[in-house]
Amino acid sequence: MKDARQPIRVAIVDDLATIRRLVAMELARHRDIELVGEAEHPYQARVMIKTLNPDVLILDIEMPHMNGLDFLKKIMTLRPMPVLMFSSLTRSGAKAAVEALSIGAVDCLGKTPTLSTDGTLQQLPGLVRMAAAARLAQPRTQDAGAGNAFRNRNRIVLIGSSTGGVDALEQVIGGFPANCPPTLVTQHMPAEFLKSFTARLNAMAAPEVRLASDGALLREGVVYVAPGGDYHLAVDAGRAPCCRLDPQGKVSGHRPSVDVLYGSAVPLANRVVAAILTGMGADGAKGMLDLRRAGARTLAQDEESCTVFGMPRVALENGGAERAVPLRRVAPAILDLCTQPGLQTV
Repeated sequence: MKDARQPIRVAIVDDLATIRRLVAMELARHRDIELVGEAEHPYQARVMIKTLNPDVLILDIEMPHMNGLDFLKKIMTLRPMPVLMFSSLTRSGAKAAVEALSIGAVDCLGKTPTLSTDGTLQQLPGLVRMAAAARLAQPRTQDAGAGNAFRNRNRIVLIGSSTGGVDALEQVIGGFPANCPPTLVTQHMPAEFLKSFTARLNAMAAPEVRLASDGALLREGVVYVAPGGDYHLAVDAGRAPCCRLDPQGKVSGHRPSVDVLYGSAVPLANRVVAAILTGMGADGAKGMLDLRRAGARTLAQDEESCTVFGMPRVALENGGAERAVPLRRVAPAILDLCTQPGLQTV
């Protein structure tokens, strides 16, 4: 982790001089951040990184000579470091950004058409600070799950995640069998990225993974991902539980919010197994505590395997999460709780 007494040294790789200038102007407003280098493309960046050894790299995706994804793969293999992707919110840009997060980028900031005036750049310093303190992704390992022998006992699974969640969710959902419990996921991410991420998960995982739609009945073998944008994902706890898209404003600083998802399922708590994964902040901790008090079983990803140990830490500290589990054990632990005959209150 970065020594908090020294400025965070940042370098940027982007072929557009205008973007580099806008980033430099924004970062210059913050005394704890220092922009130490700029490069137009990855070939220049290789020399810059070796010479300047920055703490955080801001990396574009579409560049001449070598695209950002190929360069990111080389970085994570040869010189792992915190990388923030700076990608357009086009369909192709969103797909590439999700792939970058899977490769090991800490987070991604979307380039908008009105970048200089819409407040997007103002998010960058906070992301740089978070990246400098983040734990780099570890090589993927996963304990064996239940496989074809899995039999769900009428449970519903809820999962919340944020920074680092792409890699974590790929490992967790990738460990679920085709007949997994109905699973609802809230991941903090722009709606454009969530579409690409859901398609990516669906292609790699055994269950069906889809964006949640309003009124969709909860079925085994299906994972429902919050579509984001104007909606939170919630559970409608009627006679036949289903997805509900909630248009209220931000909750706990987010839309979609993990607290909204967890809170909506309290009436069904004795059927719920909830997990909170890597992420910055505290979204989900209060809702998880309400769930646990009502009879749900709850898990948090452990500190060592988290990119950012924020949301899980708060959920453990306030008693919402029963215990911490390494990422490789999250899927098996969820499935094990779903096969147990009874849930308990605290």
